[in-house]
Amino acid sequence: MTKTLTARRARLMGPNVPTFYRTPIHIVRGQGVHLWDAGGKQYLDCYNNVPHVGHCHPAVIKAIAGQAAILNTHTRYHHDLVLDYIEQLTARLNHGISQCIMTCTGSEANDIALRMAQAVTGKIGVIATDNTYHGNTAATSALSSRRPPIGGYPSHVRLVPAPDSLRNPDPDGAILAGHIQAAIDDLNAKGIGFSGMMLCPAFANEGIPTVAPGFFAKAEAVIRNAGGLILCDEVQPGFGRMGSHFWGHDWLGLTPDVVTVGKPMANGHPVAAVLARPDVMAAFRNAFGYFNTFGGNPVSAAACLATLQVIDDEALQANAAKTSAYVMDRLRALSHPLLAEVRGVGMFFGAEFVTDADNTPATAFVEDLVEVMVAKGFILNRIGRAGNTLKIRPPLPFNTDHADQLVDALQDALRSTPVPA
Repeated sequence: MTKTLTARRARLMGPNVPTFYRTPIHIVRGQGVHLWDAGGKQYLDCYNNVPHVGHCHPAVIKAIAGQAAILNTHTRYHHDLVLDYIEQLTARLNHGISQCIMTCTGSEANDIALRMAQAVTGKIGVIATDNTYHGNTAATSALSSRRPPIGGYPSHVRLVPAPDSLRNPDPDGAILAGHIQAAIDDLNAKGIGFSGMMLCPAFANEGIPTVAPGFFAKAEAVIRNAGGLILCDEVQPGFGRMGSHFWGHDWLGLTPDVVTVGKPMANGHPVAAVLARPDVMAAFRNAFGYFNTFGGNPVSAAACLATLQVIDDEALQANAAKTSAYVMDRLRALSHPLLAEVRGVGMFFGAEFVTDADNTPATAFVEDLVEVMVAKGFILNRIGRAGNTLKIRPPLPFNTDHADQLVDALQDALRSTPVPA
């Protein structure tokens, strides 16, 4: 069956369509924090952040189906649900952020955020880290170092070294701030100018380096002094995943001008949003104009409202805080000759493996380890510049019992996975 599906995908979708794992899993059903494949095997989902409140949550399903049976149209007509949602969502934000554009994907949201910075500053230079991901539009993919754009990076993009708590500790953020200042100086020297910096406040795609609240303060001062905007990509850390805070930027202690959100906000229904202060929103609307046929439709708004309600009703942010502390205690107790650093914040966890004292990435070992864990029935993956960090990022209902199942299996997998010679 797997070979048949692989061949069918290639025939219908073209080459180089990525899947997870050496033998791709054929998933047919999900519920809560579990998935089942076509053969009936159950997996504990320790990785997927899209089903934020759990796979196939009945409250979200009911909201989607109920609204789909009444009306689904776009925002050139008046309807209440999108406004109800924006009011409820912005009530959870500070820093003067009170307005919203609804989109369908995080890529779209981040693309708009970049244009907001251009509209406010009149400049186009943008900064991101050199080990990040903010989407797959032409503008956002130019911020990713995973696959450089054809023809090279645009002249207005600067990628600064990402935080790396293992190889280049930067406890007060001074090193990062220095790199940002140098990038701004270069943009100005080239006559391009500086519009802003986009970042994930948990540095999730950078490998979840160990940073503390206040880490970005020096960098924020540099950006503000240069007249740039701070664009916070909250697609991964937002909506309670940080545990102690509803938003990653509030945990890190920075003040964003624009916040983008996406896939977890409606539990997997395709919706995203850009949130901004009124002055930023007005600059964008007047400079560009914008309309999204599906963004803010009533069905998406209903899914968003239901997801927000479930987060509150089931105390999922509090569960994230409790489970996070428990998982970190258990991960710190692990012992393995290649395990260099365990780190995490909220419901993000990473375990980095290296082969020697020079911190050479143990990429092959981690790749094997992931395959062993999947065979045991645990969905997780790898992250980091060299793919040598085990990445754990479960749905928010994941609890301490699930954590015990995961770490017990991981202990066994560490004992049984061969260490490359």
